Amino acid sequence: MKMKQLIATRTLQGVLLASVWFFVQPASALPRIKVLATGGTIAGAQSSTADAGYKSGTFSVDDLIKAVPAMTNLAELSGEQVANIGSQTMNHEVWLKLAKRVNEVLAGDTDGVVITHGTDTMEETAYFLSLVVDSDKPVILVGSMRPATAIGADGPANLYNAVALAADPQATGRGPLVVLNDTIHYAREAQKTHTTHLDTFKSPNRGIAGVMNTGKAYFYNRGLTRTSSRAPFSLEGLTAANLPYVEIVYSYANLGAGPVEDAVMRGAKGIVLAGVGDGNTTDAALAALQKAAAQGVIVVRSSRVGSGIVDRNVEINDDKMGFITAMELSPQKARILLMLGLTQTKDLQQLQKLFTEY
Repeated sequence: MKMKQLIATRTLQGVLLASVWFFVQPASALPRIKVLATGGTIAGAQSSTADAGYKSGTFSVDDLIKAVPAMTNLAELSGEQVANIGSQTMNHEVWLKLAKRVNEVLAGDTDGVVITHGTDTMEETAYFLSLVVDSDKPVILVGSMRPATAIGADGPANLYNAVALAADPQATGRGPLVVLNDTIHYAREAQKTHTTHLDTFKSPNRGIAGVMNTGKAYFYNRGLTRTSSRAPFSLEGLTAANLPYVEIVYSYANLGAGPVEDAVMRGAKGIVLAGVGDGNTTDAALAALQKAAAQGVIVVRSSRVGSGIVDRNVEINDDKMGFITAMELSPQKARILLMLGLTQTKDLQQLQKLFTEY
């Protein structure tokens, strides 16, 4: 064979071998993301697009995944229906079922979890999970303000962002995150602030965690996150029946002792005051709360105003009255922390420390 032919033949063989090698190599594996669905507006449907009302949880988790086919470019997806309710009816049973399932899934080869959820109590579920999930892997809660059948439904874009965020290594070690309307929130900070607007979620105290832009996450800060992947509270042996009963009493002008006394009579182990201003309330309610604290009921002062710190011994002598203060936590999140805290201790100093740390 002539030299030129030999070189050409070997060059062609090399190209063919290189091409074969390229095509037989497996594509780099996509992250494995599990979508755990609980219902909510994101899975809701209207009887017609002209109706303001809708039924939550009409569509299944598989329907939600199929509705956004581009997500298959981001991750290897699988779905599971944990519940199918509007989040206004969220309860302890579903919380515990969801939390245990998240821990089970993340203990395996799943790289992250996306939880579809109604927006009404999403901030509470996210905060509860932040206290009981035993993993550094991403946990992303997502919902929508418009049902799936609405004109301009926001669910598909929100879900796409949630999967992109769950697949992003930057989301590791930040605890559960809430993502809606291209905005990322830490579980501790997130609050729903408007009944219908798409930008309803805010983080008024410490600011948002970051934003999503063209499917990419841009984080602004680390947030107040625990330093260990171990959850501060264990789910072992925990059931809805043995979670301590904690009630919220909402303060308003002319509030009497009745709501506090009723909570004590019904067996409350703890009472969270959603106080006016800096966690204050009427003389009558204060007297009832001090009496409840003397009887062993744990009383936590928080504020109804939506942001700010309720610190110790400001306006009210917490040391004298035997109260705890919620610091930055909203009344609904203070209830969750107190409820879990009471599974470990009734010591006031130890409980106050929890409100400082979490």
